Amino acid sequence: MSTLYVETRGRGPDLVLLHGWGLNLRVWDGLAGELAKRFRVIAMDLPGHGRSEWNPNARTPAEQAWQVHATLASLSDRYALLGWSLGGQIALDLAAAMPGQVERLVLVATTPRFAAGADWPHGMPASALDKLAAQLRTNYKRTVSDFLDLQVRGSAGSERVLAELQASLFAHGEAHPKALVTGLSILQKSDLRPMLELVRAPTLVIAGQYDRVTLPAASHALAEALPDARYVEIRRAAHAPFLSHPAEFLALLTGFLAPAASSQQAADRTAEPGVAGLTEQVSS
Repeated sequence: MSTLYVETRGRGPDLVLLHGWGLNLRVWDGLAGELAKRFRVIAMDLPGHGRSEWNPNARTPAEQAWQVHATLASLSDRYALLGWSLGGQIALDLAAAMPGQVERLVLVATTPRFAAGADWPHGMPASALDKLAAQLRTNYKRTVSDFLDLQVRGSAGSERVLAELQASLFAHGEAHPKALVTGLSILQKSDLRPMLELVRAPTLVIAGQYDRVTLPAASHALAEALPDARYVEIRRAAHAPFLSHPAEFLALLTGFLAPAASSQQAADRTAEPGVAGLTEQVSS
């Protein structure tokens, strides 16, 4: 199994960043630059994205999480983990499987189940996902472009956010078509709700008020189902709140991670209790 492409910057407690479907680690550049002032930031390209080779065996969140774990094995044995969208699903799986390594968990625009179902009204209709899959098979570049457009709809500064998403994609390399197909299949089929009780790390769930990819209700339900989670919804944000509202997002993130950073610096790891299902609103 090949290791994934990784970039590190900064010094301090380790913080791992996992991007979303179709993109790559360049999407974190602005945020990582600020975080590197107090953390060692470890950003990686998911399998088949950016400069990471495609792994045909990485067909599920668990298999992709294992490849992330294998890559991190030589870098860190204790870290905070931030996952966005598809990266959030992989982060959930990793946190459930490796509770001793994930110190704190941040999930951005993340849902435990992307597709709607009889017992899950917070997902995308199966017909819409089938249409996306059909488009992907015929013109994957157009499908990714349309998906980026969907991510910014309703967001403050939507044109700027779209330009940043596109720049990160073109600067660092497009995803392998098979990685895109597999990633979409993961979103169509995976249901992580049964393993949420295994996630022991204190968790911050961040949603955008106008997110049309991952409904805020899905992220809210995720926070309520996790053993130790706090939910925050950023007003006038969509699917990429770390790009549309960088100052607010950074303040939320560093405030949540501060206890973990302090405990490492003091060499005294004491868990800070979270508040399950707490709903907050952050205004821009």
